[in-house]
Amino acid sequence: MAAHYLFEPDFCNVASGWEKGRVEKGVQDARRRIWQHAQQERFGSFAELNAWLSTQCLAAWEAPHPDLPGVTIRAAWTQERAQLMPMPTPFDGYVEVSARVSSTSLVSVARNRYSVPCAWAGHRVSVRLYPERVVIVAEPGVVADHARAVDRDHVVYNWQHYLPLVERKPGALRNGAPFADLPDPLQRLRRALLRHEGGDKVMARVLMAVPTHGVDAVLVAVELVLETGRPSADHVLNVIARLTDGPPPPSVATDLTVATAPVADPHRYDTLREEEVTHG
Repeated sequence: MAAHYLFEPDFCNVASGWEKGRVEKGVQDARRRIWQHAQQERFGSFAELNAWLSTQCLAAWEAPHPDLPGVTIRAAWTQERAQLMPMPTPFDGYVEVSARVSSTSLVSVARNRYSVPCAWAGHRVSVRLYPERVVIVAEPGVVADHARAVDRDHVVYNWQHYLPLVERKPGALRNGAPFADLPDPLQRLRRALLRHEGGDKVMARVLMAVPTHGVDAVLVAVELVLETGRPSADHVLNVIARLTDGPPPPSVATDLTVATAPVADPHRYDTLREEEVTHG
């Protein structure tokens, strides 16, 4: 971090809080007040908690500045901001570890497992641990990106990582764990197709359209097909083709004109019929 932001660390002595002025005590008091207030709130996720903490920290800037009477912390920072150096590219802080992809296309890290594309099974990859996400990197670049599991012994799947497997083994769609989290339209289509023999192969054809056309186009097509009550792979692919078809090519101006308009006469095809030949 010091090399990224080009500053030289100057550490205080151990257990010598007076060397930091009022900074450490002010931060400690503000932290205690915010967490006491947090005990009265309810949050559905860590993302909600972090968003709330961000608003509380910004609100704390309205407190009086400890060394400038009559000036708030926000006002003092606004005055100093013009003298600060421009912000470079944000520091990409993460913990990186090396791991081997298992035969089931999973990477074990920090007591949890995360999926990667099937093509990387058995290979070594680099795993970057961020506070809220896990990024898996190989030689071409980022191959997988997951929300980080908070607890232990979780398996985090991305069903799109297993599409090549479905193409070879459509039966995996029936009980495969990675496909338990399919989007709702695909879940309904799967239930409708698996009632019939060979439905897993039909569903596999639909899923194989995702890498080519994108998951959003496939979901819209599946929704339209489900409304008809007669789902099939050909119907879905036909709708996708119509949705992704570009505008018609522009007409080309020409000076050519038709001297004799064609006549719609289907009887002229009768002249093409040959006389019936009897074979001995």
